[in-house]
Amino acid sequence: MIRKIIKIDEEKCNGCGACASACHEGAIEMINGKAKLTREDYCDGLGDCLPACPTGAITFEEREAPAYNEAAVLKAKQEKAPLPCGCPGTHSKSIDRKASDMSHISAPVVSRLSQWPVQIKLAPVNAPYFDGANLLIAADCTAFAYGNFHNEFIRNHITLIGCPKLDSIDYSEKLTEIIANNNIKSVTVVRMEVPCCGGIEHAVKQALHSSGKFIPWRVVTISTDGKILD
Repeated sequence: MIRKIIKIDEEKCNGCGACASACHEGAIEMINGKAKLTREDYCDGLGDCLPACPTGAITFEEREAPAYNEAAVLKAKQEKAPLPCGCPGTHSKSIDRKASDMSHISAPVVSRLSQWPVQIKLAPVNAPYFDGANLLIAADCTAFAYGNFHNEFIRNHITLIGCPKLDSIDYSEKLTEIIANNNIKSVTVVRMEVPCCGGIEHAVKQALHSSGKFIPWRVVTISTDGKILD
């Protein structure tokens, strides 16, 4: 049948995943860093994804496409759907359950993580968990270097991690969008003492400035032998 359906311009897509989060039907997935319309029969043609796209990569077109299958969409929603990044979604209750399942281990092992994904590049800008969040932005290595990282830093925070040296990108634009478009209560930056970690601290400072908001923030530096320096 000929009907209205979305079209995604791969050249304009920056891989932010906002459209996949905005699509209530689950018609869009992130594949190899680009948004793809993987289920044409899931697309209702209403275009909730259009305003979510920051680059204007999504438009409407009229073409031959399968009819919208509402029954299939409802069935898929009842199942555990993957996140836009392709990872299985988790939340604090499921994480707490995992922790309780490990209670037989002599040393306490309790995850304080309350959301997924945690990578800065993968986190949807308008994810509901950012509303009223105390935001933790941490360099990848910090959780490995500092033994009590979950209890002292991740607990009661929404966590984002990244490594500016490995990713070779400027996180400031993505972080600016997150801070500007959500009610963030505070920002904690945890970095290593090594020079390359200065990139993540700089990105946060730039994002806070560009957002135009006054938000309490602090920087904590971890030494390579696992001590808090400041």
